[in-house]
Amino acid sequence: MDVPFLDLKTQFFPLKEEIKKAIDDVFESQIFILGSSVERFEENIGKYLRVKHAIGISSGTDALLVSLMSLNIKEGDEVITTPFTFFATAGTIVRVGAKPVFVDIKKDFNIDEDMIEEAITERTKAIIPVHLFGKTCSISKIKDIAKKHSLYIIEDAAQAIGAEFNEKKVGGVGDLGCFSFFPSKNLGGIGDGGLIATNNHKLAEKIKVLRKQGMEQKNFHKYIGGNFRLDEIQASVLNIKLKHLDLWNDKRIKNAEAYINQLSNLEEKGFVSLPRSEEKNEHVFNQFTLVCKNRDKLREFLLRKGIKTEVYYPIPLHLQECFKMLRYKKGDFPVAETVCENVLSIPIYPELTKERRDYVIDNIKEFYIGHNFR
Repeated sequence: MDVPFLDLKTQFFPLKEEIKKAIDDVFESQIFILGSSVERFEENIGKYLRVKHAIGISSGTDALLVSLMSLNIKEGDEVITTPFTFFATAGTIVRVGAKPVFVDIKKDFNIDEDMIEEAITERTKAIIPVHLFGKTCSISKIKDIAKKHSLYIIEDAAQAIGAEFNEKKVGGVGDLGCFSFFPSKNLGGIGDGGLIATNNHKLAEKIKVLRKQGMEQKNFHKYIGGNFRLDEIQASVLNIKLKHLDLWNDKRIKNAEAYINQLSNLEEKGFVSLPRSEEKNEHVFNQFTLVCKNRDKLREFLLRKGIKTEVYYPIPLHLQECFKMLRYKKGDFPVAETVCENVLSIPIYPELTKERRDYVIDNIKEFYIGHNFR
């Protein structure tokens, strides 16, 4: 049996005609930049996220970058974040001239909030917590720390749209929330796209100016901005898909529950560690990521069986070559380093059939319990 890691075609076909019409409408209008589709999407997703302002941006990476720019984060400043996340979280900090300061993670892959305060210095300006793989981090505790030290919070919610923390949607708890609509995300477009959410009117107005080359009016530039606009075609597709997001998240959660129920015996034997939702820390499972013994051999075994997997992430950010100037070394963040050596993400997409899911479960069990595990 062939089990793809992600199957976008299966999601697309039921929506095909509606999406084609929406794109045709954009072509008929011949308005491709910041038109009615973007306006409708910003209004709809703002209501969904329960925030006062939702600003469409060109990508999740650019959402982080523009957020930092809007807060005047610059050379000499420090921003605290996690070493176990997608590159853009830290890369954008460096791009504005600031320094990423890493804090180790907990076993749930998210930043260890109890270690944040000791990383704060007089140069610290913000914290970027990441709701990694769809699991909400302990954002209320982080918010208390930020308030105590007068720091901004930029939530990296690129992988967690729809997740809630204490009945609040992630991305709307901090000063700014950043989302990605890369095709593999829970709400994926047909290319790059992103969003910044905020309840701060002043920041929202600045971000709207920054995303169009810093112009308040044509050819009059208030800030040094950039081309960070979400285009009409992406917005038209996202408007259609947004209506299905909660259903798709529910299907991801049900797939995760099946994995947990069927693989818990392997966890009890110490072969794997499974991701879970908690009462206040919801999980929408953009990825279902195991920590497992003999990760590389397991991955090879599953591939031979036709099951595709991914490793997110093989190298923690503090050990990436491009961050050598930060002078971190191996051993500085032991939890993140250990996790990178043992994580494996298995298929979790909403359209994953029970037959395919059971096939994944059976083969993981066969590897560990059968003759293949050594």
